[in-house]
Amino acid sequence: MARRRFFVDSVHGETAELRGEEARHLARVLRAEEGQLYEISDNQTAYLARIEQARGDRVLFRLLEPLATAPAPVRITLCASLVKFDAFEWIVEKATELGVERILPVNAARSDKGLFEASVKRRERWIRIAREASQQSRRTRLPEILPAVRFERGLAIEADYRYFLEEAAAPPFLTVLPAARAATDRVALLAGPEGGWTGAERDLALAAGWRAASLGPGVLRAGTAVIAALGVVIGAWLAG
Repeated sequence: MARRRFFVDSVHGETAELRGEEARHLARVLRAEEGQLYEISDNQTAYLARIEQARGDRVLFRLLEPLATAPAPVRITLCASLVKFDAFEWIVEKATELGVERILPVNAARSDKGLFEASVKRRERWIRIAREASQQSRRTRLPEILPAVRFERGLAIEADYRYFLEEAAAPPFLTVLPAARAATDRVALLAGPEGGWTGAERDLALAAGWRAASLGPGVLRAGTAVIAALGVVIGAWLAG
């Protein structure tokens, strides 16, 4: 069985501390004891570590050795249009598990009213969800959850390849990907809200240099489209 992984704020020499709610969960719920082995990460390097002390809201680890980390096949920024918050939280969780580097919430014309304003407070919850998903999926680095932006600003995100998901009229996604691919490539993926893009948004995206890509003839929910598109990109870059 794989060891549990936790993120710590920092590493000091050969020790690291976990504090707060996660430390209480480890000490009280998981019944952590001195001498038990866990994996920890300081958001840069993962380590095998032994518990030296577990009391209340503080767990002290002794670092034993760094752990090998498989590099991500590609650097992905997911520009996800704001949808109802339970659905958006699911997107954050699953995109994190799939290894995206950054998540940028985007307020599209057909995003529900009020979501953009409420996103300021919701961002802290999205960060917590991403942290939990990172620990579950054994990531070494947490994804960056950026503040929400309006559609036009989202189009300005920099990447080597930028794609926005469209319906069947657009070319199939695989056909617009580059023939030569490297792990250092930066890919930005722009996914629409439940109601799809407006004509004006399509024109703005194309004018800004984004390429349209289709996932097939079916009409997909926002979350389904995001996960399917991430699978296409990750699979293509893994294949090299």
